[in-house]
Amino acid sequence: MNNHDNPYGGASGPMTAGVSFGEAGPERGADGLIKDTSTASFAADVIQESRRQPVLVDFWAPWCGPCKQLAPALEKVVREAGGGVKLVKLNIDEHPAIPGQLGIQSIPAVIAFKDGQPVDGFMGAVPESQIRAFVKRLSGGGNRIEEALAAAAEMRKAGDAQQAAQLYAAILQQEPEHVEALAGLADLLFEAGQVEEARATLERVPEAKREAASVAAVRAKMALAEQVAGLGDPAELERRLEENPADHQARFDLALIRNAQGRREEAADHLLAIVRADRGWKEDAARTKLLELFDAWGMSDPATLSARRRLSSLLFS
Repeated sequence: MNNHDNPYGGASGPMTAGVSFGEAGPERGADGLIKDTSTASFAADVIQESRRQPVLVDFWAPWCGPCKQLAPALEKVVREAGGGVKLVKLNIDEHPAIPGQLGIQSIPAVIAFKDGQPVDGFMGAVPESQIRAFVKRLSGGGNRIEEALAAAAEMRKAGDAQQAAQLYAAILQQEPEHVEALAGLADLLFEAGQVEEARATLERVPEAKREAASVAAVRAKMALAEQVAGLGDPAELERRLEENPADHQARFDLALIRNAQGRREEAADHLLAIVRADRGWKEDAARTKLLELFDAWGMSDPATLSARRRLSSLLFS
C-alpha cells in the first residue's frame, strides 16, 4: 500500500487564506450518498452536513493510483451503510486550499467529520474490510476486536499502560498480524523506553500494510524522539522565553522536547504561538513541524484534532 505525496500540503504547498463557501457540489447517483465537492461548497457539503450524520471526505487526485484502487471499495461500503454515512470527494488538484489548510500531506486520505469537526481518519488504499470496520466504528457499530482496541485506548488515556498492553497481546493471539494492535503495542513499548522491542514489534507488520496510518504514526514518533536528542535543558529554554517571548528558536526546541515527553498539548501550544506571532519564521517551520506531529500522533488523537482546529482558525482568520 503506497501513499503519494500531496503536492499541495506540507511546507512547500501553496496555502490559501480567506476561503469562501457557496453552493453544494454535484451528487453522484440518485441516492445522494456520494458527491463531489469544492473549496466553495466544502462548508455546506461537509461541515453543515456532518451535523446531521457522519461525512467521510475522500482527498484524491487523478494521477494517484492508490486513490483509484480505494474509491470503488469506499463507495461500496458507504452505499452498504444505507445512509448511515455520506461520502464527499475532493480533487486536490482542482481544490488545493482545504487539504493544504488541514495538513493533508499524502493521498489517498479519508477524514471523517461529525458535528462539524474532524473526528477520525485513515490514509492509503486500505482493504475493504478495514473500511467497513472504520464505518462501523464511526456509526457506533463494531466487533469484539474493535471493542478491545477501543478499551485499550481508554486504558492508555487513564494511564494504565500494562492493561492496555495485555489487551493488545490478547488481540494478537487471535490475529497475529492485526495492524492496529501491533502499532498500539509498539507505541507502548516505545513510551516505556523499550526502543528495540518496539522496532521488533513493528517488523511483525505485514509488508503490504507497513504504510498504514497507525504504523506510520509510531515510526514518526520514534524519528521525532531522535531529533530532540541534544536539544538542551528545557528549564534553560523556559528561562530564555521568560526573558524574551519572541525567542522563537527556544520555543520551537521546547515544543520538540515537550512532545518527546508526551506533553502534546504544550508542544502544540508553543508551535501555534510561533505561527500566530510570525508565520514566515524559518520558512514556515512551526506549521511544518506541527503537521509532522499530527502524523506522529495520529489523525484521531485529541491533541491532533484540537491543534488542527486551532491551526485552521489561525490560517483562515
